[in-house]
Amino acid sequence: MNFIKKIFQSKDGVGDESSHKQFIRFGKGDYGRRALISLWKTGKVKISSSFEYANDFVLFVSGLEGSGKVVFSGNIWSKDEIPGLKGVKKAGKWIHEVKDLTSAEINQIADKVYYFLLNAEGDGIKLKIKSKLPKPGKAEDKIDDKFCQLELDEKYYKVAKEDFFWDIPDCKKASVGHKYIITEIVMPKTSEKDFAKIREMAKRKGKIIRTTIVDGKETKTEKAFEA
Repeated sequence: MNFIKKIFQSKDGVGDESSHKQFIRFGKGDYGRRALISLWKTGKVKISSSFEYANDFVLFVSGLEGSGKVVFSGNIWSKDEIPGLKGVKKAGKWIHEVKDLTSAEINQIADKVYYFLLNAEGDGIKLKIKSKLPKPGKAEDKIDDKFCQLELDEKYYKVAKEDFFWDIPDCKKASVGHKYIITEIVMPKTSEKDFAKIREMAKRKGKIIRTTIVDGKETKTEKAFEA
C-alpha cells in the first residue's frame, strides 16, 4: 500500500515509517504539486509519477502475484551499508549499484532502504525510474511527473488501481496531485543530541489536499495527518 493511501485510509491520519520518510525534507509551510501520479488505460496500463512513489512502485511490482520472474537493476540508497551489496558512501548516504535482484531480495532489504531507484522487467511488467533524486526545493512547475514510469499488462489493472487510484471510478485517464499544508513540527521525546538526527525523527503535522481529475472531472478531498 502506497504512503498516501496509508494516510488517507488510517483512522487518525497517522502514517507509518514509510510515510514519515516522505516528509523529513519539509518544514512548516504549503507545498503544492506533490506526489503526482497519472493513469492511462489504452490496452496497456501506463502509470507515471513524481519521485515520491519510487519505493511504492518497486514494492508494488515485487509483490505482484503471477508476474513470473521480475529482475531489478539500478541504484539503492540507504542510511547504512546493506550487507551483501556493494556500495559507496556519498553525502551521508550509501548508494548501492545492483543488477538482477529478484522480488524476494527486494522484499528482504526493504526496511533498510531510503530510496529504490530501480528499473525492472518481467512478464507484462516494465518499470523505469530515474537514477538520481531531484534536488530539494524545486519549484512546483519544475517537478518531474514522469520520474517513475510503470507499464503493465491489462491483467494487472485492478490491483494497480486499488493501490494507487483506490478512490476513483474505473476510467481511461486520471491524474492525481497533492498539496501538503504543514502547520506543526512534532519534536520527539529523546535523549539524542544530534540536531540532524532529531530533525529526521520529528514528525510533520497538518493536512493533505488530494485533487483527482478523472476523465476531465475534478474532485478534492482532505485528510489531517501526522507523519
